[in-house]
Amino acid sequence: MTDRSDGPIGRLPEHLIVEIFIRLPVSEWVQIACVNKQWANIFEGDCLWQTAIARNWPSAGLQKRWPGPIPRGSPRRRFQALYVSENLVPSGGEIDELVGHTYLYLKEQLERPAMPPSSILHGTIIDQFIACGKTGEKAHDLSSKIWLAVIDGLEENQKTFLLLKHLAREGEFFLPFPYSRSYKVLWRVYDKLFTDFRDCFSGADYHDALSTAKSRFQPVPSTWLGH
Repeated sequence: MTDRSDGPIGRLPEHLIVEIFIRLPVSEWVQIACVNKQWANIFEGDCLWQTAIARNWPSAGLQKRWPGPIPRGSPRRRFQALYVSENLVPSGGEIDELVGHTYLYLKEQLERPAMPPSSILHGTIIDQFIACGKTGEKAHDLSSKIWLAVIDGLEENQKTFLLLKHLAREGEFFLPFPYSRSYKVLWRVYDKLFTDFRDCFSGADYHDALSTAKSRFQPVPSTWLGH
């Protein structure tokens, strides 16, 4: 990585470079930031992210900070959350920044070496949405969508296999609605285990997991059977 670009773009004022960058596909931003230190510094600062938010989601600048345990964060974090809300979590065409922040929060918690129990994570998400005025039913629905989006976005590797096994093995907590665990989420956990990660099981582990699945879902899909 060089200190500065010697090309035409490198000689432009920084605010014009920002205007160019935010019009390029987001998928290319990581590569662009690696070209030289000047461009890396632009992506590390707040100006680019604030400008990108203003261009892509003009109304986001009018949103106030919300109460609850999940903060709004830096401009870069806000951009990531808005991008997630628009592209990864279906919400009926609405762009809800809080949904994106909740997705990022859950994803980071699941990646921790000592992951909190899923019931705690689910409860935190429910509390966050209720604190922001959502009904219990809406909070539960949004939480389920976020869990499903995070689970579907996990890479297919040994770490994910162990995470899914952990989620499947967690005990049932008989909590009142909306704090009760989502049936759809638990189903997706088992479905990914028995379809995407079937070859990762030992024989004994597979039969233990299948026995637990049968105690929770009747009937189980034929695609879950056979090892």
